[in-house]
Order: sequence, then structure tokens, then C-alpha cells
Amino acid sequence: MNVTWLLSVLDGVSRNPVTVTVAYHVVPGREADFHSWGWAVLRESAQQQGFLGGGVLVDGEADWHVVYRFDSDGSIRAWENSVTWAEWAARLEGLGRETGRRTMNGSKAWFDSQAVTPAAPRPPPKWKLWFVNMSAVFPPVLLFNLTVLPYLESVNPLFRTLLLCLCVTAIVTWILMPRLQRFFKKWLYPPLQALRGRHKRRAA
Repeated sequence: MNVTWLLSVLDGVSRNPVTVTVAYHVVPGREADFHSWGWAVLRESAQQQGFLGGGVLVDGEADWHVVYRFDSDGSIRAWENSVTWAEWAARLEGLGRETGRRTMNGSKAWFDSQAVTPAAPRPPPKWKLWFVNMSAVFPPVLLFNLTVLPYLESVNPLFRTLLLCLCVTAIVTWILMPRLQRFFKKWLYPPLQALRGRHKRRAA
């Protein structure tokens, strides 16, 4: 372990370090570019006096956070007011936009920022829900039309339709839909870890 680096971190903790978490909404399809931008900014930050560490975190499909930590409020202001930071901020155009910023003082804030709680999964696109619903409804409707309805031609259309709806909805609700939701779970709600891995592969 680099002793000099460790001593600088410990010294920063004693000087009331500051952690900044900046939230960004990334343009769909530009995640890999933003990932590269975020880490390039942090590498540049590491050249600045008082820098203690940082990271790029993804929280959902389009919501990202860039976290950086300096040993004092003065150090962090010097970096954020620098020409270098302004140049990097200009390069963000077309990749995403800043949606929020949080500043925390003290050493505990850094450890809290390393454990960002993922947001609740977003609702799947409507076309995916349509596909799953169609996959659940079509088979029993087809089966009912081929095997049952031919024997119910003399029955009042109102009761025939009611019987069809009762049978199909029961099969879909208790038999087909639970199984299809489990089968398509990863497709409907991509795991956060999988998203991180995909962005890292694209960035590489």
C-alpha cells in the first residue's frame, strides 16, 4: 500500500473532507461515452491538490452519479472553479445533463456514497408488456375457439362471450401470467448489475 497516499487520506479525514455527488440524466445510447467522460474527469481531478477519491455509479438505465471527494471545501471549490473543469463540463454537451447535486461534509459521507441504493425498477416499455400479455391471452383463446365454442353455437352470444372471458381470464391470471412473468423477468426488468456490466463492456 502506498504509505504517502494513506497518510494524505487520513490527513484529509481530519480536515473535514467534502464529498460531492452529482446526478446526471444520460442521453439514451450515449451511456458508454458518458462512462468514459466520467472516469476521464476523475482522472483529471486526481491531479488536483486535495483529491481523495471518486467514482462513477449507475442507478437505473439513464440516471448516473459522479462522486468525488476532496480534503476541504477550499480544495473542492478550487477544482470546480478551474478552467480545466469548465473544459470538461463543456464536453458533456450531447451526452447528458446535470439533474442534481449533493454536498456532504465529514468522513461518513464517503462511505455512504459508496453504497448507493438502486432505485426501484422502472416499468417495462409498453410494447414488452403487450408482448407478454398477448403471449398469455392468445393460447387459451385459440384453444377455447377450437374445442369449446363449436358446441356452444346455440347458446346466447352474451353468455357465450361471458363464458369465454371467465375461462380465459382465469387461465391467464392463475396459470399463464405468473409463469410468463418469471420467464421474462430479466427481459422486462434488466438487473442493475447487468446494466453496469453492459456499460463497462461498451466503454471498453
